[in-house]
Amino acid sequence: MKHYFDSDELLKQFKLHSTIAGILLLIAGIIGIFLPEITSLTLSYFVGWLLVTGGIISGYHVLKIYNTKWIAWFKPVTIEVVGILILFYPLTGIAAVGLLLIIYFLFDGFAGIMFALEFRPYKGWTWMLINAVLSFIFALIFLISWPFSSVWLVGLFVGISLLVDGISMLIIGISVSK
Repeated sequence: MKHYFDSDELLKQFKLHSTIAGILLLIAGIIGIFLPEITSLTLSYFVGWLLVTGGIISGYHVLKIYNTKWIAWFKPVTIEVVGILILFYPLTGIAAVGLLLIIYFLFDGFAGIMFALEFRPYKGWTWMLINAVLSFIFALIFLISWPFSSVWLVGLFVGISLLVDGISMLIIGISVSK
């Protein structure tokens, strides 16, 4: 069986870059956790600018190829309008992301319970169940205070995700060996 790290130099480079990436993700996660409102606003503006850019690109394509068909303008105009609305009303964009997270956590909770019950006789099934219950708790916390909680919960959850990614990458970088 061939290993990915077939040389000591490749292993050394992987350790170095994984450790650096882990530390940077940790820092980004900590920023997200301690400044959740700024993280949420940044995310909203980023999505808004992506949509505006996508609308311009799509509009350029329609202009060059389908300019005689008015229905072809529906998509670029829609993308552009949604992007501009998010840029002018970033809190609404954050609330929309918050609503998507509520739906995600509800589906994750349902799927997690089904998965846990399916694996019930096996060791560790309770951790799956705990994870599912936590997803329901996150959804409930979000749902009770939505849309007002979106401003800080979106950034907080993104920060937590980046922090966990950073910890994972750092552990992999430190512990990998031939």
